[in-house]
Amino acid sequence: MTSENVTIGTTAARIVEASINPQHVTLHNMTKAGNKYIYYGPNSSITTLNSIHIDPGETLKLTLMPNEELWAIAAENLDLGVLTQKQGV
Repeated sequence: MTSENVTIGTTAARIVEASINPQHVTLHNMTKAGNKYIYYGPNSSITTLNSIHIDPGETLKLTLMPNEELWAIAAENLDLGVLTQKQGV
């Protein structure tokens, strides 16, 4: 299991690399201020206009299947907490 805080900015960043095994991922938008959204998606083509977002202070749990990645972007620099647990390792 790994845990880290990542600064997400205006360029799409890979926050979880692909694995041959499923991965459980918990994301937490560390920002508490209003309208400070972190957007996420499956590849580098995500933008703040075409992706779903994590609200300020929100925690989100996802399961990535084998060979899936997770990317994030924001309209400004924001902190994202990322907890990743690889399965079957």
